[in-house]
This record gives sequence, structure tokens and C-alpha cells, in this order.
Amino acid sequence: MEWVEVTGKSVTEATERALDQLGVAESDAEVQVIAEPKTGLFGRVKGEARVRARVQPAAPRPKRARGGRTKQRSGQGGRGEGSQSRQRSNDGGERSNRQGGQSRQRNGKPKAAGAAAGARAASAGGAQNEVKEETMAEGVTLEEQAAVAKEFLEGLVNTMDLEATVVVRPIDEDTVELAVDGEGLGMLVGPRGTTLAALQDITRTVVQGKYPTKTDRILVDVARYRERRAEALTRFTKEQVAEVLASGEERALEPMSPADRKVVHDAVNDLEGVTTRSEGEDANRHIVISPASN
Repeated sequence: MEWVEVTGKSVTEATERALDQLGVAESDAEVQVIAEPKTGLFGRVKGEARVRARVQPAAPRPKRARGGRTKQRSGQGGRGEGSQSRQRSNDGGERSNRQGGQSRQRNGKPKAAGAAAGARAASAGGAQNEVKEETMAEGVTLEEQAAVAKEFLEGLVNTMDLEATVVVRPIDEDTVELAVDGEGLGMLVGPRGTTLAALQDITRTVVQGKYPTKTDRILVDVARYRERRAEALTRFTKEQVAEVLASGEERALEPMSPADRKVVHDAVNDLEGVTTRSEGEDANRHIVISPASN
């Protein structure tokens, strides 16, 4: 995924503009600060903030700490300091004997040494397993992640007794879309796509549960909702641009998700005489369309 470089009055503003261009939430992006505004005389801010961002790529699974505990068989392996062992005397009697960190020897070899060797072997085996796990995590492909997502969605629609198919559609090298198509799927979309957004988050969680590492972008669409909404937003944007050009006044749109804001930004970029910017925070973040001369 290519980087985008954006400027703003502050790092926060530059970051939000970059997220708008990428069409993703901050949790799905990797952001690097290139430059920050400097405070000049009398507290005046000089210069602009500059950041670059891209969609978060997949990363290998973090190593898990392993316990080095090993089991000792009776009669083997040394006991700790201050432990007691019982030895039988030649006349068949038993007596208690405290040993200061020493264990009995068999065949001339200290048992403690044998236990230490076993511990080293177990540690080496654990290290090999960690390397193996890390290699497996690095080798997880986008196709394997998509297969897990598809299996989950197919199970979901079957459980809900819905007639639907799930098709995997690669978007780019870091993104794949799971398209659920069928009849009567409105309940999976919800008002303004809220249920669909939750379904996408759950699907990503399922994939991360299977492969506990940073996954590639997993998108979910139901009944072509996202596709149809993008087409409708593009038409709506062109209508708003026409009114802005006719009146010469900027216009603020309703709050939108990062994906919807990206559609609007892209639509305006293909038109002349107008520019866009994003304002507001979190759920109130929206786009303002302005004449290019402003």
C-alpha cells in the first residue's frame, strides 16, 4: 500500500486529512509525523505539520513468553535447597536426611546435572517452537485470512436461515472484500449501514482470533450496499458541487464514516472549481465543499 503525504495546521489535522484520503479509521492506518509546526515569537505558530500515512500492513505475530517448567520423575532430578529425601539404610530402616541442594548420584552422574540438561533441552525446544510459530505467522496470506472470513460469514447466514452466497473479491495486494449476495439481507445492513459496519468488525475479530497478528484489510459488503452507496454518494456530491459553484458559498455535508468521506473526496477531486476539507471530531466529522478561490 502506497504512502500518502498530507499537511495541516496541526499534527492532528494532518492525520485526519490523511485518514480521509485513505478512507480508513486510525486503528487501520500507520501514520508517521514528518514535521511539526514550530512556535515562534509571542506564541505564533510557524509552518505546517506534515505526516505520511498508509493502510496498516500485516505484521508477524508477537512472540509468546513460554514457561520453562519441566516435570521431574520420582527418583530423578535434583531437589531444591533444604529439601528432604529419604534413604533406606542397610538394615531396612529409614532415616531422614537433609540435603543442601545435593541429590543422590546414580552410575556416578549427578542427578542435578541430568535435570539441568533436560531443562536446557526443553528451553531449546521452546525456542524452536517460537521460531516455528513466528514463521507461520509471517507466512499467513491474504487468501488464508479471506478463507476464515468466508467460512464465518457462510456459517452466519446459514444459522440465520438466509439464502445467500459469499464471494471473495480481491481489491488490492493488502485488501480483500467478502461480498454477501442474496435476497432479504436487509437485517445484515441495518439503518445507514450500522449493522454492516458491526458485521465487518466482528469478521475481522474472527480472523484475528485464528491468526493472532495484525491482519490485512478485511472488508465486508452485503447486497452490494457499499457499492450502491458509493454510486449514490458520487451523484449527491456532484449535485452539491453544482450548487456551491452557482452560489459561490461553501457547503458543509452531514457527518460521514471514513469510507464515505473518501468517496466524496475522490468525487470532488475529479471536478474543477471546488475543493474539500474535513472538520469536526469523531462521529461529528464531516466534509466541507468550498469554491476553489476561497
